[in-house]
Order: sequence, then structure tokens, then C-alpha cells
Amino acid sequence: MRCLTSLRQAWGTRRGGDCLGGDSLALCFGTVVGREACPAWVFYAVTHDAPATTQRSGSRIGRWPSQPLAFPPAMSLALARKYRPRTFADVAVQSHVAATLKGAIALGRVAHAYLLCGPRGVGKTTLARVLAMALNCERRDDPSLGGEPCGECSSCQRIWSGASSLDVVEIDAASNRGVDDARELRERAMYAPSGDDRYKVYIVDEAHMLTREAWNALLKILEEPPPRVVFVFATTEPQKIAQSAAPVLSRVQRFDFKRIGAPDIRARLERVLREEHVEADADALAMIARAADGSMRDALSLTDQVLAMGEGAIVPERVRDALGLVAEDEFIALIDLVAEHRAGDVFAFVARLADAGIDFGQFLTGFGDMVRALLAVTLGGVPPEVSERAREALEQRKQAFAAGDLLRMLSIATELEPRFRKSGQQQLLLEAMLVRFALLDRTVSLEAVLRGLGGESSGGDDEPTIGPSAVRRAAPSASASPARKAERPPSDAPVSDWRAAIRDADRPADKSVPSPARATRDTPAAAPVGAAKPSTAATAPREETVSSALAGAPDLNQIVERWDDVVAGMRAAGKSVAATALEHAVPSAVNARGDVTIALDEPNPIYAQALEAVKSELVSTLRRWFPGVQRAVVRAPEGTTAPPTRLTDEMVRSERIAVLRRKDPVLDAAIDALDLDLAD
Repeated sequence: MRCLTSLRQAWGTRRGGDCLGGDSLALCFGTVVGREACPAWVFYAVTHDAPATTQRSGSRIGRWPSQPLAFPPAMSLALARKYRPRTFADVAVQSHVAATLKGAIALGRVAHAYLLCGPRGVGKTTLARVLAMALNCERRDDPSLGGEPCGECSSCQRIWSGASSLDVVEIDAASNRGVDDARELRERAMYAPSGDDRYKVYIVDEAHMLTREAWNALLKILEEPPPRVVFVFATTEPQKIAQSAAPVLSRVQRFDFKRIGAPDIRARLERVLREEHVEADADALAMIARAADGSMRDALSLTDQVLAMGEGAIVPERVRDALGLVAEDEFIALIDLVAEHRAGDVFAFVARLADAGIDFGQFLTGFGDMVRALLAVTLGGVPPEVSERAREALEQRKQAFAAGDLLRMLSIATELEPRFRKSGQQQLLLEAMLVRFALLDRTVSLEAVLRGLGGESSGGDDEPTIGPSAVRRAAPSASASPARKAERPPSDAPVSDWRAAIRDADRPADKSVPSPARATRDTPAAAPVGAAKPSTAATAPREETVSSALAGAPDLNQIVERWDDVVAGMRAAGKSVAATALEHAVPSAVNARGDVTIALDEPNPIYAQALEAVKSELVSTLRRWFPGVQRAVVRAPEGTTAPPTRLTDEMVRSERIAVLRRKDPVLDAAIDALDLDLAD
């Protein structure tokens, strides 16, 4: 029937004997069908010239129009609201919470306060509403329901639709977070429910936003609440409640909600789209599930966004266009670029992403997921959450990287992400990271490095176990056999040989590849004097085993190799302060006259004075290995001495790494090549 009251109010107004609106007046009225108002509205144009067709009680109501005016269709309901679960059984994944609450209602053991914790969009507020419906359902005592709400009675309908209900109150703690709001809530909770068989339920969303004072105001009522009053707190950050109001946790029952996995999200989306009569590709649903990141509400909202792009089936291309996702082929192409060490192509690749309007943060996350999947394939596992096409592509590339390299790439990406989100130069950071990936060498173990250097391993006598640095530092004993001494690598091998050994260390042992140490022994310039006379080398001090090539001007690399011995010699001579200063210095230059320039790491007048005072002793020590040394020149860095700073763990860690680098060139080269860090 027509809503005549609205018509009277709109048409029964006169102005100077005429209807309002001048020549024409736009009016609207609704139709009432049963107990619900029809969502459509109709506009009519009323003119004074049109004949009057409706009169009531002798008063002029108006004139009916000849044609109705068009009106836009009603707004559609979002999928997240339309398909929101209405029973405990419909809530996905959270069966441990739903079963407990349903059992409490069926057994009459409902608690007075609950704390629902978990990520966004996993069903916290939904379960709170279902709990309120079940507690106030008119058929609560029906054993066939088993604690579930019927969803059909007037109470359930009113609570679920969000209409005004005296017994169910939803509060947003983000905007009602003060102590005054908490006091008002406490006073309202003292009033009894509207019926003897009903419960008063207060649902407080975003509970972590309440202040400490607000929680303190609620402590007493949470400990001794009025009868038939239930508080339900929902939060995504329970740790903030533990920090600001720890006593609250002992007064509530806490339930931790799980993230919803991609398979469960895909299954739910399939049911929803089936109800909507929309076809969808499995890979497209998988992309939406991954983008939802464990949130069912996000998945349904993203599906709404994809459906709004147009009609037809949901395919991967449509999802990528709607959500701005990066195609898996781009990640595969980037993996090929890194595997082939094409660092120069990184800039063009990133520029193409920027021109396409790709979100770099989203791209970094997607690339990390693809590297993670490649690591799983490399280790013989099943790559998670990738399409079948991407899985086949990764299977073909599993030999391109070692597992250690992939772990290093994931570690670098993980460390960069917090800084990446806040940076204003995201493109620069992404390019630097990808170039670093493209320049990574293969990962090798330290044992392989030492084997490549000709050192000895602990496995037996046939494999060396000491590295060249240990040979260089240790003085030969008289009991050592000449044959074993002849097998030792020379101590004066240049640094380039160590790096060559690192490059060749991971080659198969059965291949006849000459080791750098052997190649160094074959060169006459690096062959030690004692190697030709084993008996003499067995009894002579180590510092006297110098090559004839060192009689002239010394080589800078050779001095760097002997620097630990120089420091030990100065310490043995009783010059402890000078030895400590030398540990913080390094030879920087050698000229043809035999002048050795020693550069301090940082401005330090104490170290500089200590070295100036022992120049003659330092030259004498250097001449043990390098007779061509004539003079020592100490050079301090330019700038003023920095004031003393507070010693931190990071400073101690850096200092220890620097000392280890200076003591052992092999370890120094390994740290650079393998990107090692000090564990303890």
C-alpha cells in the first residue's frame, strides 16, 4: 500500500492557495510491502495544469503525474557484510574459539568477560555478535540448537542488523577511550537487562586504545560484574593491554584467533562467488588470497574491487590490473637477471617498474616470496603459495643458486624492509639491493677455502689442517719434519692469491686444479730460502726465512702480510703501547727509497706520539724481513680528535672484527667474499 502519511506531509502544504514548487514540484514516496519498506524510491513531477486525481476528506492532496522520473538503483551491500557468518559453525578456521563459546552457552557456563585477540579480519567482532545473538536468542533453551543462535527470531534479527537494542551495545574504544567513557560504561552496566531471560552484552572493539586510567576504572566491575552482564573486548594488539593494564588479563578469558590460511580463503571465496553466480580462475583466487595476508575481510573486499572492474569471469590478468599486483613472470625474469650477474640491467628493470606505477614495497614483498619459494625448491621441498606455472619455472632454475646464497638474499631483504617502508628513496634502495644480489659470489665454506689454499683439515694427515695465517704466525719447531715444512704454503703470498683461492675453493676435489698456494710455491719470487734447504730451515728462526727478492725495496702487500709479525716483534721488545698503536694502523705506501708510510685508522695523538718515539725500533723490526726498509713515516688522519664516546656493544663488535681482519688476511678475504659477520 502507499505511504499516505508521507504524501500528506509533502502535498498538503499550501502557499497562497497554490502547492509549493511553482510550476512544478518533485515529490517522492515509498511503497510498503509487508513490514519492510521497499528500497526503491519513485520521483514524480506535479504540475498545476495536470488534473487532480486524488482527493481525501475534501482537502486537496495533489495532482498525480503522468510519467515517473528515473532514479539511480539502490547501493549494493559489500560482500564482507552480505556473507558475514551468523553462526559459530560458519566462522572459518576459528573452531577452537567457536566450540568453546558454543559449549559455554549450551552448558550454562558463560563467563562475565572475554578478550578476543588476533589480526584484522579474522572474525573477532563477528564472533562477539554471534555470542550476543546466542545469549539473547528466544530459542536459547532449544536443545536442537546446541548453543547456536536461531537467526530467525526478532531478537537475533535486531542484533544482527545493528538496530537499536537495549541489551547489546557496541562501543568503539578508539573514539571512546578516556576515563569518563569508562565511568559511563560502568554506570550503564549496573542497569539490569530488559528481560529476566536476557543478557546485557557490551562489545568493546579496538580495546587496546583504552587508556590506563580507563582500564583502572573498569577493574572493579570486571572482577565483580552485575548478574547477566557480559563484556567482550576485541583487540589486534594484546601486548599493549598487558603493558598498560596487566591486572585485566586475570579477570577475562582470553582467546587468540589464528590467521586464516590461503587455502581456507580460497575455499570461502569459491562459495561466495558461486552464490554470486560468478566464475573465477583458481590462480586468480590464489592471488587474492595471497594479497589478503590472512584476513578474510580483506579477501572479500578485494574481491569486491575486482568485480567492480567489469563483468565476466575473474582471471589473473583482471586481478593484477585491479589490485596493482606484479606478474610472476617479472619475478622470474629478475631471478634470471641475478643468476646471470647482469648487474647493469638492474636499473632498466627497476625503471620499467617505476614507469608502470608499481608499488615498490609490494614488489619487494612479492620478490621475497618468490625467493623463498625458490629456496624451498632448491632444498627439495614444495614451494608454498605459487602458481603451477611459477613452480615449473622455479624447478628449472633450482641449480642456479646455492641455498646459502638464497638465505643471504632473504636476510638482506628482511633487514632492508623496515627502513624501506619509511624511506623517501625507495627506488634507490631497491636498485642497490638488486645490484648487490647480482654481484654475489657463490657461497663457500671456510674449510673449502683452507683446502684451496693448501692448508690442512682436521680429517687426517693427508689433508692440511692449518690455514696460511696460522703457519705465518707460528714459529717452526725443531721436531717438525722437513717434508711437512716443504708442504706448507709460503707466508709471503700476495693477497690476490687468497682471493683466487676463494673463487676456486668450491670446485670439485677430483678435478686437477692447481691450488694458489702450489702456484705460489712454483714462482721463484715467492719461494722461501728455507725450502731449498730443509735442514737449515728446520733450525733457523722463522724471521730469517726471507726470499732473495726482498733484498731491494719491499712490496706493500708483503709488508701487510707480515704486519702481525711486526706487531708481535714490537710487543716482544717491550713496546706494548707502540704495539697497540700498530694494531690500529696499517702500512699505506712504500717508495723506491725504502720509506714505509704507516697510517693510523683514526686521529689519536697518543698512538701518534707512541709511534714517533719508537721509529728506530720499528725500522729495525721491519728489517728482519725486509732489509730494504730505510725509514718509517707516521701519518695521522686529518681532522680534530673526536671527544670520547660511550662504548657500545656494536663498537666492541666492530673492533673485534677489525682486529681479526688485520691478524688473518685469509679471514679478511673470506669476510669480504662471503659477507660474514661475528656471531660471538
